[in-house]
Amino acid sequence: MVNSWVNSAEILGSDLPLELSGTGNRRALLMDALREAVRSGRLAPGTRLPPYRSLAADLGLARNTVADAYAELVAEGWLAARQGSGTRVAERAAPVTPVHRPRTPERAARPVHDLVQGQPDPSVFPRTAWLASARRALAAAPDDAFGPGDPHGRPELRRALGGYLARVRGVRAAPDRIVLCSGAAHGLRLLAEVVGGPWAAEEYGLPFHRGLLASHGVGTRPLGVDADGARVDGLTRHDRAVLLTPAHQFPTGGPLHPARRAAVVDWARATGGLVVEDDYDGEFRYDRQPVGAVQGLDPEHVVLLGSVSKSLSPALRIGWMVLPQRLVAPVVAAKGEREQFSSATEQLTLADFIESGAYDRQVRRMRQRHRRRRDQLVAALHARAPHVRVTGIAAGLHAVVELPPGTERSAVRAAAWQGLAVEGLGDYLHPGAEHRAAGDTLVPHRDGLVVGYATPAESAYPEALDALCRSLPPVSPPPVPAPPQPPAAP
Repeated sequence: MVNSWVNSAEILGSDLPLELSGTGNRRALLMDALREAVRSGRLAPGTRLPPYRSLAADLGLARNTVADAYAELVAEGWLAARQGSGTRVAERAAPVTPVHRPRTPERAARPVHDLVQGQPDPSVFPRTAWLASARRALAAAPDDAFGPGDPHGRPELRRALGGYLARVRGVRAAPDRIVLCSGAAHGLRLLAEVVGGPWAAEEYGLPFHRGLLASHGVGTRPLGVDADGARVDGLTRHDRAVLLTPAHQFPTGGPLHPARRAAVVDWARATGGLVVEDDYDGEFRYDRQPVGAVQGLDPEHVVLLGSVSKSLSPALRIGWMVLPQRLVAPVVAAKGEREQFSSATEQLTLADFIESGAYDRQVRRMRQRHRRRRDQLVAALHARAPHVRVTGIAAGLHAVVELPPGTERSAVRAAAWQGLAVEGLGDYLHPGAEHRAAGDTLVPHRDGLVVGYATPAESAYPEALDALCRSLPPVSPPPVPAPPQPPAAP
């Protein structure tokens, strides 16, 4: 065990206490101590470090150990070395001033790289094909398309969606059951108003959705999530609805197991509850067969929520709800007497875009692009951080990089220092699940990073992956075995 304090007068002419405590590889301990000194601001950018010979003598380490630590930190970007001027803290290695963001205070105010999940690269929007559909749609538009909008949504788009969802997602979607909205969040607002609470929700999910429901007086309680998706056996008769992501559990990944799909429908039939199916990432699959929507099992007890936010652009503000017949009129009434959210001309354009086959081509193109991005991510981590595990990669626009226990927050801080915006898996954990796990060792919660690979431009993606790899914790050194003890005297 090393536990040393260094009086280092050569660093800005002042004392710098540098503590190396712990067991294992001494080079790794020294590197961790120097990184922490830079992160905390004790070593400011441009600070000159002592020669490795001096530091080695002060710490009682081999010269090569300190020289190797300096060299590796230079390679990682923490330090800079120039012949004749010694080794200094790299100029870009300044502590990041955090901005206010619930549960992620370490994110950089202006990140250089963006691997936050949630949106596609806006540069790949199919402008030419969209413009062609807009021209055809406007030329054929009936006069009433330019009057007050019907809160149901344009019938042309509802017909097009009905055919598309039935063909691609196995949805039983007659046009009169489809109500258009501005996205999944808008659909949740309307359902919260109509259905009321309480709801159950997966213990990992979007905090924004839980907050949105809470703002409408609908509380949520967490359902456990494992490799087979949500633990729907935790549903009770008191739950009015359950919010699920069965196609690709968000954010941990993986489809809801067939037995659980059947079980949640049985629960809804027995209790009169409602299954709210957020069809998140349902169209983007890579290494698995397509998984149909749960709505196809029982259209009278399941609501399907979908949008074009991932497949086209969130700027279009077009989503849909496929509703049980009994909910159509109440949801339309909750929307209001006129369409206030989605442009009729964009609805008509999307209808043409779907019926012309352009939407299918766009989804195929994006699926191929995202698969290449995912493969690049997996290859980079395999080459540079083989000790971490990547999960949730069979579908979707993000992956989970699993980390050793207790390292998630430090990895997010390291990413912010690298100018990388990325979120921790804990940011998506339901507060109720967090409290439940505190006294239940049988429900471990994982440390990890939720890495979105859809957002960066092609030219920026390799640098973003490089910053990610530099942010990950090093492999933990194996424990040093205790020396054998002599046998006790008789």
